[in-house]
Amino acid sequence: MRHTPPLPFDPADKPVIWTVSVSRLSELFRDITLEYDALADIEPINLGFDEAARHIRERLATERCDAVIAAGSNAAYLKGRLSVPVVIARASGFDFMQALARARKVSDRIGVITYQDDMPALAEFAATFGVPIEQRTYATEEDARAQINDLKAAGIKAIVGAGLITDLAEEAGLTGVFVYSAASIRQAFDDALELARLAQLESNRSRRHVVADTLRAKHGLADLRGESEAMERVRQAVVLYAKSPATVLIQGETGCGKELVAQAIHRESPLGANRPFVAVNCGAIAESLLESELFGHEEGAFTGARRGGHAGLFEAANRGTLFLDEIGEMPLALQTRLLRVLEEREVVRVGGTRPIPVNVRIISATHCDLEARVRDGRFRADLFYRLAVLRLALPPLRERPTDILPLAEWSLRNALASVGARAHPNLSAELAACAPLLLRYQWPGNVRELRNLTERIALFLAAEPLQALTPSFVAGVAPELAALPWAGAPPAATLPAPARVHGGESAHDVLARFGGRRDAAADYLGISRTTLWRRLREESGTA
Repeated sequence: MRHTPPLPFDPADKPVIWTVSVSRLSELFRDITLEYDALADIEPINLGFDEAARHIRERLATERCDAVIAAGSNAAYLKGRLSVPVVIARASGFDFMQALARARKVSDRIGVITYQDDMPALAEFAATFGVPIEQRTYATEEDARAQINDLKAAGIKAIVGAGLITDLAEEAGLTGVFVYSAASIRQAFDDALELARLAQLESNRSRRHVVADTLRAKHGLADLRGESEAMERVRQAVVLYAKSPATVLIQGETGCGKELVAQAIHRESPLGANRPFVAVNCGAIAESLLESELFGHEEGAFTGARRGGHAGLFEAANRGTLFLDEIGEMPLALQTRLLRVLEEREVVRVGGTRPIPVNVRIISATHCDLEARVRDGRFRADLFYRLAVLRLALPPLRERPTDILPLAEWSLRNALASVGARAHPNLSAELAACAPLLLRYQWPGNVRELRNLTERIALFLAAEPLQALTPSFVAGVAPELAALPWAGAPPAATLPAPARVHGGESAHDVLARFGGRRDAAADYLGISRTTLWRRLREESGTA
């Protein structure tokens, strides 16, 4: 039967689809992409697992993607870690039959390796037709490699599986028979297009309905973890500020949990759980786009403006909370517009003339000294005082050392669960043995850096379940802990921004070390890519 692709979308509303693969599946994706070029904007991402998930999450902060297509273990890993739909390309029964036929030409006995679950129907097929098939499953790459070596030792010369399996089989000197067909990949592309079409229909419903269903604060007071006096003061301030509709300015270093606190204030406020919470990072979006995102635009306001216009985030957050992260990065021209909205309680879309009433509580956050920026003329004084009716300074992690071990244990247990691994029964005692390493480190990336570290440790522990969590193991996984940045020096908050990196290295030095890969450099520093970009700009003297 001839394949008929879906009807084309309106060119202005073409779906954006990303394909994810690190194996020979990439070639099949590339070939099929040509057939769908008129139907969607399709981009390949040649990364896998955690690296792919991190890359996609960072891009989703500023870019649109309607669906991700992946296969096998890569798809299973991504599915629970991304906010966009992940379409899993699945090999059909016919694909397996064809692959088995090709494998039979190489070997009388055939190995079939699938991710996590075996195929009972394949056992029935083998018994019915007298085809010797050895089925195996795997959970990790090392597990897959062990299964292939076991089958090789048993005299099997042909292995059927997905891209990772066939690549590893050929590394072992065996014949790898790739199971996916073009028809199966086309089906995945069709499914992704259908998901995009349904999402488009949903987005065409009223903005209010969408906001009511999706724009919710996910975190509350219970998520502000830590038993130190400093964190108790933060929680008390959250409860107090939640009772007032006044603006709140949250100040703190990168990774301290400023948005978490903003969400908690919103959730604790009267009717907060039933009102929208909308967040935007003012430093991560270009000025022209930020204006449209905040205030909305009318049809034809600029090249590429959405047909029918577009409601901005102020309208989306009506009767709720708008969280303006990195407010210190907002351009002066937009500061003037923001001040007017706060004072007039109405917004005018870009390209429009009609004022739209809005009732929004503003919570803003910054890592920088806004008062210093006011003195330098980089931030409007009247806007600063309008935003900072209530102020809350978040303590850096190094100033609440009693919270470090409990936070590390909680984060590590969650990280292990997310990769399907079980925590050691004596995890608390093992972490206590690592206390000297963890407590003397300055944690420049604060809680975010600690969470990133525990995710890294969890991946290594999942790959080696018998590995004990010893100080030497942790130091090997996280050599930055042994480097002791700023040991004997003032806290990071007192240093100029370009110096706040590992071992005195500049952000440019770290970026060069990782070959220009900003995601890797940011992960090493325990900061976001936005913060890395800002530090690079400050070092170049263009801040």
